[in-house]
Amino acid sequence: MNVTGVVENKSTISEVKHKTKKKLLTKIKKSWQLYVLFILPLMYILVFHYYPMYGASIAFKNFDPVLGIGGSPWVGFEHFKKFFESYDFVRVLKNTLGLSLYSLIAGFPLPILLALSLNYVYSKRFKKAAQLITYAPHFISVVVMVGIIFMILDPRGPINNLLSLFGVKEGINFMGEADYFKSIFVFSGIWQNVGFGCIIYLAALTSVSPELHEAAIVDGASKIRRIWHVDIPGIMQTAVLVLILNMGSFLDTGFEKVLLMQNPLNLSSSQVIDTYVYNVGLVSALPQYSYAAAIGIFKSLVAFILIIGSNKLAKKVGQDGLW
Repeated sequence: MNVTGVVENKSTISEVKHKTKKKLLTKIKKSWQLYVLFILPLMYILVFHYYPMYGASIAFKNFDPVLGIGGSPWVGFEHFKKFFESYDFVRVLKNTLGLSLYSLIAGFPLPILLALSLNYVYSKRFKKAAQLITYAPHFISVVVMVGIIFMILDPRGPINNLLSLFGVKEGINFMGEADYFKSIFVFSGIWQNVGFGCIIYLAALTSVSPELHEAAIVDGASKIRRIWHVDIPGIMQTAVLVLILNMGSFLDTGFEKVLLMQNPLNLSSSQVIDTYVYNVGLVSALPQYSYAAAIGIFKSLVAFILIIGSNKLAKKVGQDGLW
């Protein structure tokens, strides 16, 4: 009896598997066009995101281009230890964290404030003009943007000409002063991206119920009170999600822009992890591929910890996280 029961159970399981497989094949045949479309992004992810992970293993090896990735000898965490003990570790990490934190504190609230302001503009013509003016810089390339910054802040440029009217006779070399680098980088980035960043908050404001505003107006609430008690709670969830996503790229300071703005005079303030990896991994006379890969993995690990931590923090304060 026991043997018979086992055989019957196995046959039942095989029948269930067969039926499930048949249903799946039927679904695929019915919607084969969708699966064909799905193949393209799937191949992109596999080729450009998952396959390169194999190359990240050189962070734990002494990579030799002649021997290849597979033939290079393992060294474990030697390159990570080398980075943590190097003279540049504190300076590079301090510059990266300082620039990222400065950008977050100065740049995160401004798209929200711009969206709240535009939401209460009743003139359609003025609103469209304000949106166009604030959105347009986002579509300027980084190279052109840095060129504009250099032209404006040149010792003989318009800013110094304006300062000369107030008694500043000697032109200030803004791009040659390390103390000015972070502020120039952050506020030029805000100018370029604040308009585009407010789009998501304008969309979130459309979901706020008009009945709440009507009730607040009946109660005699001013616009400031309506913004504080109606609009901000209405977009808080969106703001939290954007903040969590920003944590994932917290150490991504913007490699291209930093590199273009960098020069020997401001290097003490502008050398961040991305440019440091570029210099030691590609530009130096003896490229250190494994060392640069180890620094890149360290950066990714920090970003992973930040996004997990910010998601848990959001849940603790009563907001929905990403998962």
